[in-house]
Amino acid sequence: MDIHILGGLSVREGGVPITPTAAAPRQVLALLTAFAGQVVPVTVLTEELWPSGAPRGARTEIAAHIAELRALIARALHESEEDAGAGGWTERRTADAVLVSLPGGYRLDTGVGIHDIGQFERAAGAGYRAMDAGDLARASLRLGEALALWRGEPYAGVAAGPCLRREIERLESARLSVLDQWVEAQLGLGRHEAILSELPGLAARYATNEPLQAHLMVALLRCGRHEEALAVYERLRTVLQRETGMEPSARLRRLRHSVLAVRHTRAGAATGTRTSPTGGSEGLFGYAVVPAPPRAPATEETPAVTWYGPTVTRVPGQPKPVRAGTATAGVAVAV
Repeated sequence: MDIHILGGLSVREGGVPITPTAAAPRQVLALLTAFAGQVVPVTVLTEELWPSGAPRGARTEIAAHIAELRALIARALHESEEDAGAGGWTERRTADAVLVSLPGGYRLDTGVGIHDIGQFERAAGAGYRAMDAGDLARASLRLGEALALWRGEPYAGVAAGPCLRREIERLESARLSVLDQWVEAQLGLGRHEAILSELPGLAARYATNEPLQAHLMVALLRCGRHEEALAVYERLRTVLQRETGMEPSARLRRLRHSVLAVRHTRAGAATGTRTSPTGGSEGLFGYAVVPAPPRAPATEETPAVTWYGPTVTRVPGQPKPVRAGTATAGVAVAV
């Protein structure tokens, strides 16, 4: 079974689509795919379909949706077996063995096939390990592969109840964590000019996301656009004060001071500015500002990144933790 949810729900058995068009069974299938291989309790399905309270006959209605899904699976299995029949004997599966009834719930056994969430998590995990090892080129490649799997919003076109909304929030958080690390790898490779075509729009979409705002400030700073970098900080400060009543973090404030220091140093270069032993400007605030790394050329293997996030067992109805530390990872201030 092939499952794609990163940009809309698409489920195929043996290459045959089994995604229903009706809203309720589509929602049931979406929840089953979110926890493929695990038992999804009837109580979770009930809460998902009727968050304000289940009507009488809710279990009967759920059973009817399961029956509809099994009919679609059975048709797909029959068609795929007919196509494979000409090639010889194949092991037969039944709809009841794919969508299994168990005490208290149902389990979707996908067998072999593609699940884009699994692909995303494996690529992201490889990228995180490369970042930890200091291999920025490999990290950029694998994190870019993870981001390229996103075709749009997760479960787009599916009515989302409480459980699916938590899963969507988890995936969006994971995407942002991967994106944060990917941008950090790009900056480390000296590709600040290349990412400036997309980074401002991304920072505008996630206006309170400090790591993205910091990355944008660093990219602008390295391109000599000091005033724009400072404007990013002021926009963030305004939004945070309006929405949360808080100031930017100490890390962002230090980054702002570094931008001011670089601007002052370059403006006063004609009158003679102190430099640090490393060759960078010492600046007004005593922050050493080192040159940006040499720009690393993109390789043919580098995937096209769509701006759309490690793996542990989850229980339906509970959120999955994201990689620790990515949301508050430090940002480079090299220029």
